[in-house]
Amino acid sequence: MQAARGRTSRRALTAMSLACAALLCGAAPSLPAAEAEAQAETLDQQLKDVLAANGFTGNIQGSVEQRLGRPINQQLQNLGRQLFFDPIHALHDDNSCAGCHDPAAGFGDSQAIAIGVQNKRMIVGATRDGPRNQRRSPTIINTIFYPALMWDGRFFARSHDPFDNSQGFDFPPPEGKKKFPPGDPDVTFLAIAQAHMPSTQLMELAGFTGTRGTLGHRWNQFDDGLGDPVPPPNASGYRNDRIRAAVEDRVNAVGNYRDRFGAIFADVAAGGPITFTMVAQAIGEWEATLVRANAPLDRFARGTLDAMTERQKKGALLFFGKAGCVDCHATKGNANQMFSDFKGHNIGVPQIAPLFGVDKGNFLFDGPGHNEDHGLEQVTQDKNDRYKFRTAPLRNLAMQPRFFHNGSFTSLSAAIRHHLDVKQSARNYDPALNGVPEDLRQNMGPIQPVLSRLDPLVVHPILLTDAEFDQLLAFVRDALLDPKDTLADNCRRIPARLPSGMTPMQFVDCPPGADDHGQFQAADMRVDE
Repeated sequence: MQAARGRTSRRALTAMSLACAALLCGAAPSLPAAEAEAQAETLDQQLKDVLAANGFTGNIQGSVEQRLGRPINQQLQNLGRQLFFDPIHALHDDNSCAGCHDPAAGFGDSQAIAIGVQNKRMIVGATRDGPRNQRRSPTIINTIFYPALMWDGRFFARSHDPFDNSQGFDFPPPEGKKKFPPGDPDVTFLAIAQAHMPSTQLMELAGFTGTRGTLGHRWNQFDDGLGDPVPPPNASGYRNDRIRAAVEDRVNAVGNYRDRFGAIFADVAAGGPITFTMVAQAIGEWEATLVRANAPLDRFARGTLDAMTERQKKGALLFFGKAGCVDCHATKGNANQMFSDFKGHNIGVPQIAPLFGVDKGNFLFDGPGHNEDHGLEQVTQDKNDRYKFRTAPLRNLAMQPRFFHNGSFTSLSAAIRHHLDVKQSARNYDPALNGVPEDLRQNMGPIQPVLSRLDPLVVHPILLTDAEFDQLLAFVRDALLDPKDTLADNCRRIPARLPSGMTPMQFVDCPPGADDHGQFQAADMRVDE
C-alpha cells in the first residue's frame, strides 16, 4: 500500500512539473483527451439536433430526378448548355445567358449591376463594359430548387414547390396567370417557365433596335440599328410573344439546331418547327444539372461528422441560434434546404444605381432622383413592399464576387456584418471601400427612406464576439460551399464551338483553354465546319 502511494505521488509530481513547464514556456494546456472527445461529441449532438429541428437532411443533392419523376435527359441538357452560351436567342446578337451568368463567377454576375446588350467586345468577366441594367444577375446554380425566382421573387410556383405545376406558375404581365397554366404538359417545372423570359427583355438580350418612337423619347438613344429589329407590340400592348416568335425563326434557320432538336423532339424530326418552349425546356434541363449541394454541412448531416471543422460547427449553431440568420435564411419545408424563405424583406441595402444614358444605364430607376430601387413594390404595387427583396439563398456564396441585389458589397465578411447592425452599416457605408465601380458611385440613392421601413427582424443589432463572428463567417463561407463548385469545373462547361456558328463570348476570368475541348464529347456535340 505504501509503495503504491509512493508511485502515485511520483506520478502526480511528474504531471505537475510538466504542466508548470508548459505554462512557463507559454504553451496552453490542452484538455485531457477524454474531456476533449466529450466536448466534441456534445457539439456534434447539438448540431445534429438543430439540423433535425430545421428539416436539414443533407440529401437534397440527390433528389432532382426523384422530384422530376424521371431521369435527366442527357441529350436535352447538353443542347440546353449550348443554347445557354449561344447569342442565337438574343436579337441584338451581342449577349447570351452566360453573358450575365458567368461560369467564372459561379454562374452569377461578374458585375455589381448587370451589363446586357451593347456590351463592348462581347467580353464576360471583371472587365465587361457597357450600359448597366437594373440589378445584379444571381447565380443559376441550385435554382432548380427555388420556389420563387428573381431578386423580387416575381416568378413563382403557386404550390410553393418548383417541381409542382398542378396550380400553375405565376408571372407578372404580360404573361400573368394564363401563360403557364396548371398541369401544362410542356412546362413541368419552374425553371422552364423562367427560361421563356430573358430573350424578351430589351436590356438583356433583345436590344432596342427598331423601338424608336415606341418606348418614350428617353429610350430613343438606345436604338443603335444593330442586330435584328425588335418586333412592335401586339394588340395587348406587349411584344414578348412576338420577340419569342422572332427567336424561333432564328433557331429554325440553323441546320445544326434543327438536327439537334430533331433528335429529341419527334415533331421537329417530322418537319415541324422548333418552338420557344422547346428552347426553354432544353435550358431548364441544363439548369437541372447545375446542382451543387454537397457541402460540408450536407456531409455532416448524412453522418460524416468530421466533414466540418469545430469552428464551422460552432458557426452553424450561431447561424441557427443566437445570430438569428435562419429566421430568413430558412432550410425547412419549401425552402428545400437552400437557406432562404424566398420571401421579401427590407434589410437596409445601400441604394446604388447607374446614371441613365448611352454607355451608362438603360433602366430608369425609381424615386425623384431615379436612384432608388423599390424592389417588390414594382410587382405588387403595394407601398408596404417598397425596398423588399427576396432572401438570397446562401449556398456557395464563396464563389460569388459580389453580394445583394446591386452588388453593394464585395466582401462576404462585410455583407454578414451589415446584417448584424443594419443601421450603422448603412449610415456609414462607403461605396469605394466596398468595391463599387466608379460609375455607380455617382448616383447614390437616399438611405433614410430605406431605414424607415426596415424589416423588424433586422431593426436591432445582434452582438457577437470577434470569435463568434469568425465562426459564423467560417460556416457561411466554407461549410456551405460544395467542393465541385470551382472555377475549373464551371469554366469547362463552356462549349468550344457554338451550333449557330456565331462568335462565342470571351470569358476572360476563366483559365485559358478551359472550355470543353473534349470534356463533353458526344454525338450531339457535332458542329458543321
